[in-house]
Amino acid sequence: MKLLLVEDEERMARLLHRGLSEAGHQVDVCERGEDALRQAQDVPYDVVLLDWNLPDLDGLAVLRRWRERGLRTPVMLLTARGTVGEKVAGLRAGADDYLVKPFAFEELLARLEALHRRGEAGSVLGHVGPLVLDARRRVLRHGQQEQPLTGREFSLFQELASHVGEVLSRSELLAHVWGAGFDGPPNIVDVYVGYLRGKLERLGATPVVSIQAVRGVGFRLVVEAAK
Repeated sequence: MKLLLVEDEERMARLLHRGLSEAGHQVDVCERGEDALRQAQDVPYDVVLLDWNLPDLDGLAVLRRWRERGLRTPVMLLTARGTVGEKVAGLRAGADDYLVKPFAFEELLARLEALHRRGEAGSVLGHVGPLVLDARRRVLRHGQQEQPLTGREFSLFQELASHVGEVLSRSELLAHVWGAGFDGPPNIVDVYVGYLRGKLERLGATPVVSIQAVRGVGFRLVVEAAK
């Protein structure tokens, strides 16, 4: 599995990284909530292991933001907080599993495998003309070809695909994909549309599926009827 470990306690992060790597998994580590927010959006992980107590945002705040942004990656909370109320709060915030520290490493591995199986079984597939959009793996598929999408690319394509043929303004796309509080450059939409166009082209899908610019307004996803 490809795992993201969000843990600010250096010794714990080092031990888990070593143990999970020795078990055959690929592990990235983040120490801060803000870094984890971006990392999980941009990289398609199989499971995220998330500590509750982080130095900037707490784990529940990170988790809620992921779920608000449509991130479906399975998340396991790792925390010393073990009361019933705390477990309920974690699960209601969007966690898929909850493991109280200290824990047996063998139990962690077993729970990770169970989450991975559950995630594979619940993979959400959408169809856009001849394309298949795999929400869990975050890939776009055309025939036997696949292109991985970053979290932002996935959200942008999903928003366009939810309104096939309709023109969506840049401000609408910014609000739905980047959030109402986004204060970056407005041409970021154009940049990511360019990324998606490149991936559609590499898939050989552009004769049938394309993203068209509407001058002075925004963009629309067009799917040509099969001939």
